[in-house]
Amino acid sequence: MEAIAAGAGPSISVIIPSYNTAPLIANCLDSVFAQSFSDFEVVVVNDGSPDRAQLEEALRPYLAKIVYIVQENKRAAGARNTAIGKARGEFFAFLDSDDSWFPDHLASQMELFRKDPGLDLVYADAVLLSDSPRQKTFMEKCPSEGAATFEALVVERCQIPVSTVVARKAAILRAGLFDENLARCDDYDMWLRTAFFGGKIDWRRKRQARLFLGRPDSLGSSRSKMAEAYWKILEKAATTLPLTDAQRKLVGDRAAEIKARYLYEQGKLELHERHPEKAGKLFAEANLHYRTWKLDMAIRSLQLAPQSTCKLLDAWNRFRNGLTV
Repeated sequence: MEAIAAGAGPSISVIIPSYNTAPLIANCLDSVFAQSFSDFEVVVVNDGSPDRAQLEEALRPYLAKIVYIVQENKRAAGARNTAIGKARGEFFAFLDSDDSWFPDHLASQMELFRKDPGLDLVYADAVLLSDSPRQKTFMEKCPSEGAATFEALVVERCQIPVSTVVARKAAILRAGLFDENLARCDDYDMWLRTAFFGGKIDWRRKRQARLFLGRPDSLGSSRSKMAEAYWKILEKAATTLPLTDAQRKLVGDRAAEIKARYLYEQGKLELHERHPEKAGKLFAEANLHYRTWKLDMAIRSLQLAPQSTCKLLDAWNRFRNGLTV
């Protein structure tokens, strides 16, 4: 079940990994084929999705217009790398299969490359689709300020939503493709390496995509997993990239900060599960970085009256949507 376009290579290869998104992928593809910029190909990778029958039924009307690849599950990084291996474009446009673009997205991004031929990667703002009655944008929650350098990405002064990225093929190949060993946040790892190896990155505050947030298993669990992923990616950067002394210190300091955030979020999860001893140990380790009296009091209370403190802190945590440090 594969359709491959013939002829000269397109300017852009649109790369779409799919896993359990059969009900959403038609909306995704419709937004691609509604683009005002039309010199592109579309590569969809079925990443060992358990909804294969439903996915292929949803893809049937598009088969003559896409490259469709089926593979065993390799997670998002592996699916993107597979698509890159088949892609013919000079540029890659990344789009998750549960997200969609506004009609001028590709034209707007390619205009940035036209104005500055030295650019290697561009991104934009996006609308966040969730159950919240107030619609927010990505950059309201995750701001970008100033130049998107390696250092800015390390401290998250600039944050990049993958479904808005258009990048030069050469820059992605120079950075070494996506790391298939990472369970999540492989895109963050890629942008870090792209910037480190000389990629010039720019962005615009214009809303050019819709990002589907879905329903994570729990807010606390999501925060913990994201913090763990960021911390480990920063530690990986410290051991695998030829950093300057200043960069090494910045990455090390940031990794320590994110590790403390991870320990803190894990501690809150242990509170919820009524595991006061585990929560206390995690808070104590986190407080080696934070050094706040609030955590100090929580730790002492968990030592003196573990179960009652556990219930009280968990109730407060749920009421405030997070015990703050």
